[in-house]
Parts: sequence; structure tokens; C-alpha cells
Amino acid sequence: MGIKKIIQIDRGGSSKDKSSVSFTKIEKKKKPENSNEITEETVYGALKDVYDPELPVSIVDLGLIYDTKISGRNVQIKMTLTTPGCAMGAHIAGQAEMALKSAGADNVLIEVIWDPPWNPDMISEEGKKKLGIS
Repeated sequence: MGIKKIIQIDRGGSSKDKSSVSFTKIEKKKKPENSNEITEETVYGALKDVYDPELPVSIVDLGLIYDTKISGRNVQIKMTLTTPGCAMGAHIAGQAEMALKSAGADNVLIEVIWDPPWNPDMISEEGKKKLGIS
């Protein structure tokens, strides 16, 4: 397995210097045996590595992933955010897209939806333990 370097550039809106650059090493996920297709297991495995920047819990364990559609190496995701005004929404969706492409997807479409509205009951048991609310 190779290592993929992802460069993230802060474009403002935070206390960081706008010219700051951070590097994150992401180990490339193992592709399915039939490398022509992505599996649901691969999709959820990749998305378990994507965290809400404000919480120590993955977007899967937060219950933000509502639907997945897979066709060959094309992946469509319907997801939500914890609040409609979430300032990190574009960042989270971008991280999800990068994780899925790293896992072998060729094309990724992420649609952020608001119905049904997210609520804390959607958090998995593992997520609740991490947040100390189990």
C-alpha cells in the first residue's frame, strides 16, 4: 500500500494564518479484490476515518451518512450535518470525498441534505461512548 499526501490550505475563517499549510499522511485503503467495483463495506470503512473537526467522532458514528449508492467505482452519498449552519460542512464533505477516492472510487458525488434533521439519537453506541454520553 502506498502513502498519499494531502495538502490542506486554510482559506480563512479561522484563527490560523491564511497562508498556513498543513500536511496529512493518509494510508491508501486496500482496494476490493475485484478492483472494478467499490463495496458498501469499503465506503463505510473510508468514511469512518472522516471526523467532524469539532468532535472526536467519525461522521459514520455521528449518524451523518443517510444513504449510499454504488455503481462500479462511482459513489453517491447523501449525508447531513449536525446543524444547518455548520461552518465546517464543505470541509467535512471534501474530506469524505478524498477518503472515498483514496479507497478506490473514481467519481464521488456528495449531497448534503436536511431531511430528516439530524439529532443526537442518530449517534452510534461507539460514538456515544467516545462523547461520554452512553
